[in-house]
Amino acid sequence: MIRTQVQLTPEQLKALKKVAVRQGRSVADLVREGVDAVLAESASPTNEVRRRAAEASGRFRSGAGDLARRHDAHLANALRG
Repeated sequence: MIRTQVQLTPEQLKALKKVAVRQGRSVADLVREGVDAVLAESASPTNEVRRRAAEASGRFRSGAGDLARRHDAHLANALRG
């Protein structure tokens, strides 16, 4: 492992220490778990697709007269590329 320095607020450290004691783990282990969770979420293609769809929502005119009725099908087709 590589040693690194992380700055936490006093409240964050206090809360992490309580969780560490309660779970019988080290603060460093909890920090590594948190980093893994952030990395897993940011690497998820599903989350990226959802983010992009949310950003595009309402920004453009589709020209589809049945958009309200068939929005799921239109969205699925758009996300397929």
